[in-house]
Parts: sequence; C-alpha cells; structure tokens
Amino acid sequence: MDYLIAFLVGGGICALVQILMEKTKLMPGRIMVLLVCSGAVLSAAGLYEPFVDWAGSGASVPLLGFGNVLFKGVKEAVDMEGFLGIFLGGFKAGAAGCSAALIFGYIASLIVNPKMKK
Repeated sequence: MDYLIAFLVGGGICALVQILMEKTKLMPGRIMVLLVCSGAVLSAAGLYEPFVDWAGSGASVPLLGFGNVLFKGVKEAVDMEGFLGIFLGGFKAGAAGCSAALIFGYIASLIVNPKMKK
C-alpha cells in the first residue's frame, strides 16, 4: 500500500506541474524555483512533514521535497551555528542528493550515446 500511495502522490505532483507548464507561460526554471520555494514554505508552516510521513517517497523525491530538505538543513544549522548556518545548512543537507545526481548523470552519459539533431 505504501508503494501505491507514493506512486499516486508523486504522479499527482508531476501531473499538476505538467498542467502548470501547459496552461501558463511560466518557463520551466521558474516552475522549478516555485516548487522548491513552496516546499520550503510548507515546511516552515509545519505542513510538509506530516505530508511526507503519509506519502513517503512520493512527497520527498520531487522538487517540493528538495525545498523541505533545504529548510530543515538551514533550520538545524542555524540552531547549531547561528547566523552562519543560513549559508551552510542548505549545502550540508542537500549535498548527498546533489552529488548522487551528478555522479549518476555522469555514469549515464558514459553508457548512453545520444543522437544529436542537426
């Protein structure tokens, strides 16, 4: 049942973003920023963590989840290091995910030979 909920929630988030892309003139980069900021704001309001507890990876993997991770990292770092934590917390919290994306992206580029359109 957990897999089904995660699949439906993650798919629902992606479907809503796709509708947003199709029906508005927002560029993809702005939509990505909107999602990350929305995740951080929902975390600050205390709404995102119960959602993640219910939806699992369906809520923590999309860009909304990245905003949640950044907010939690900054919050913990500010509690421990003060003002400097504003700058360090997000990097420390998001480092593993960003590193994994870069490494796996590089591995995929070695395996796949894309055909460029001319």
